[in-house]
Amino acid sequence: MSKVVTFGEIMLRLAPEGYYRFVQVDGMGATFGGGEANVAVSLANFGFDASFVSKLPKHEIGQAAVNSLRRYGVETRHITRGGNRVGIYFLEKGASQRPSKVIYDRAGSSIAEAVSKDFNWDEIFNGADWFHFTGITPALGDNMAAVCLEALKSAKAKGIKVSCDLNYRNKLWSKEKAGQVMGELCQYVDVCIANEEDANDVFGIKAQGTDVTTGHVNHEGYKDVAKQLVERFGFEKVAITLRSSISANDNKWAAMLFDGKEYFFSKSYLMHIVDRVGGGDSFGAGLIYSLLSGYSNQDTIEFAVAASCLKHSVEGDYNQVSVDEVLKLAGGDASGRVQR
Repeated sequence: MSKVVTFGEIMLRLAPEGYYRFVQVDGMGATFGGGEANVAVSLANFGFDASFVSKLPKHEIGQAAVNSLRRYGVETRHITRGGNRVGIYFLEKGASQRPSKVIYDRAGSSIAEAVSKDFNWDEIFNGADWFHFTGITPALGDNMAAVCLEALKSAKAKGIKVSCDLNYRNKLWSKEKAGQVMGELCQYVDVCIANEEDANDVFGIKAQGTDVTTGHVNHEGYKDVAKQLVERFGFEKVAITLRSSISANDNKWAAMLFDGKEYFFSKSYLMHIVDRVGGGDSFGAGLIYSLLSGYSNQDTIEFAVAASCLKHSVEGDYNQVSVDEVLKLAGGDASGRVQR
């Protein structure tokens, strides 16, 4: 069984029921989620040994976050306990032409104030095959960027494969700062994951003929994006998700994988979205699972896209699907017919 370590922030998610707006409601549902935590849950559901590393307060809300991971079999023993608060994000689901909205309340969270001595990477990486983080984690502060660098150096010294989802968040840092920090961290990355905007936002590498605001994504333009990323950082593989937004509810979904020599495009899915948060994370988890499982490049990108497509039908951050369900969709059964 492969072991994957992920590192980042898990947050309390507060969201109105259904498609109500923030200003309409007197109460909100509470769940948990976060980029790397979502990846860990997906991989645990796929049967891998998944370990999530973070820092959370010792109080009951911190424990509730830990429990949400344990429920799915994610290893949590390397979560450092301390600090005063769990980061929060508020989610208002969009509908039709009204976009979804996220408001963060995460300043001063336990993980944002973490320091090097909170993590023993030599112990954390014992028996690990893969390490995954996202661009969200170093965006939490210079201290976290430094901790990420320490983790990456330790992983590489142990021969552990490293993946990074660029995951640019403009509410956390500027494009200039992201480019500077991620440019250093990506020197240690083997597999780079990005969406149709990340490479441009972080590294100024833009796909020609693409306008995400109009929903037009030129798949051919991303060949050059992937090629430039490989040339700059020496990545073994680059995976780029390709989302064409028709509306907040309906998207076309596909992806591309580049191995430095050949390009592999997945089939495209027309999705009616239940919850798109965590969609990219489920793609990353599918990619890690299929690469560690020895899938071919084409089967890898098909599995990752199918896993993410299914996630868009699931409420909450965590992807609640099995390998068999993903393989069925990747194999061509997209009918959604009742299974009896």
